[in-house]
Amino acid sequence: MTPESLLQYPQATPPAPAEVRSIAPGVRWLRMPLPFALDHINLWLLEDEDGWTQVDCGLGNDATRAIWERILDEVREPLRRIVVTHHHPDHVGQAAWLLARSGAELWMPQAEFLTAHVLHEGLAGYAFDKVLAMFRANGLGGDRLAGIEGRGMAYRRGVPELPQTYRRLAPGQRLRIGARDWQVLPGYGHSPEHASLWCEETGVFIAGDMVLPRISTNVSVWGVDPLGNPLALFLESIERFAALPAGTLVLPSHGLPFRGLRERIAQLVEHHRLRLAELHEACDVPKSAAEVLGTLFRRELDAHQTFFAMGEAMAHLHYLHAEGRLARETGADGVIRYRQA
Repeated sequence: MTPESLLQYPQATPPAPAEVRSIAPGVRWLRMPLPFALDHINLWLLEDEDGWTQVDCGLGNDATRAIWERILDEVREPLRRIVVTHHHPDHVGQAAWLLARSGAELWMPQAEFLTAHVLHEGLAGYAFDKVLAMFRANGLGGDRLAGIEGRGMAYRRGVPELPQTYRRLAPGQRLRIGARDWQVLPGYGHSPEHASLWCEETGVFIAGDMVLPRISTNVSVWGVDPLGNPLALFLESIERFAALPAGTLVLPSHGLPFRGLRERIAQLVEHHRLRLAELHEACDVPKSAAEVLGTLFRRELDAHQTFFAMGEAMAHLHYLHAEGRLARETGADGVIRYRQA
């Protein structure tokens, strides 16, 4: 039995660009293109009083903006509020333009709003030279490091501008959107304070990037917290989501809406357990994060993919170190390596 066969997909195909499709009571489904291997993002329009609340915005590029112009002409009722689940470019990139176009309010977790600005300005451990130094200290060099360096920090390309003010979304907060309440369920590890939304009345869970139906969410170490353990935070977060009702309709940012939340969470936990076991076995001799990329990712990686793969390899190594299963050491060459404890 394949993992996908445990999930139920109420709609087998996604909406076309600029199509606004009903997916649940008071919820419309939009899909925007992305210029990556992960080639789309799902966005959600929620019926509000005399208008709409928009959840996530798409990448800040001309292609997305052109689709938004068509959608706004079709929807007609104004956007009253824009909710951004987290700071990644495909979620917040078009926010400033949409706010200027609509006059809506921005709602966003505080840690996500501030992280977006720190990344946009290249400050603290998000500065590109700090990221390169972290990768170098974890064994990346040669053409792979040069490829990332040549690509540069891509955040501003996807987020040309950011809103300067916002309304804070806090964990556990309830938003009244139209005739329904939506509760903010926090998630950690993929981003600092990801906000998913749960409507108990309709059984709808807007999961953002925290639970995806076909792929595992990227969980990375960043230079601002170079010894952090984001994988532990991520696994703890999704296991809390398993308390939602069995029939919950999950609206993910990537892939198709599905039912089978508990089954999918079990799959993700097992996926990471197997990856951690493989990684532990591979560290029978000291290995850096760069040296275990082939263990975790059995395909050729371009510079964009290597950037995220390095963060993910470090996250898994840090998890095993925090559990006491791997020891951490720094060699005479300044490279951090891990070996079985």
